[in-house]
Amino acid sequence: MIDRRHFIFSTTFLAVSNVATLGWAADAKDAEVLVTNLVADINAVISSGSSEAVMVKQFEEIFKLYADVPTIARYALGNDARALSKSQMEKFTKIYSVYVSHKYGRRFREFIGGKIVVQKSRPIKSFFEVETLAHLKGWEPFTVSFLVSNRSGKLLFFNMFIEGINMLLSERTEIGAMLDKRRGDIQRVMEDLQNSI
Repeated sequence: MIDRRHFIFSTTFLAVSNVATLGWAADAKDAEVLVTNLVADINAVISSGSSEAVMVKQFEEIFKLYADVPTIARYALGNDARALSKSQMEKFTKIYSVYVSHKYGRRFREFIGGKIVVQKSRPIKSFFEVETLAHLKGWEPFTVSFLVSNRSGKLLFFNMFIEGINMLLSERTEIGAMLDKRRGDIQRVMEDLQNSI
């Protein structure tokens, strides 16, 4: 029996791998190819008719494949990341990756019955912006933008804007509030994130 996640993601894995290893020679069109493949996988999930549990797990795989997880996790922690040991940072990144992929997976699940279409791409300083348009039934189309960079050595997205909402800033605000509430105890934050998954 073919695993559902393997079926969805194997169709674009080779293309993603080729783009992801382009290094510093990448341009806006390469970023657009990456996001085109990302969007194809998102569209495949939201049109699959699967249960929420299955969809969220599939979005977790998408996040691992296309997102610069270490960069996103470190940004979410802000200056507090400097106080963490290497092992603590790795542990936080692993837990946070699952947490944030499930969170935005549920957000994209709201797109069931619709689709996302890539519109255009452009360079911005040291990264690229790829703009897509989300078409949902009963809603006016709205923009979902992905910011793509190869600073990690691979071409991956490190931020996205859904209806103008900045993912990185939203996550930093949320994680910062969690740290403040727990007096900077990162272990408690990780435990709470783990329990919420």
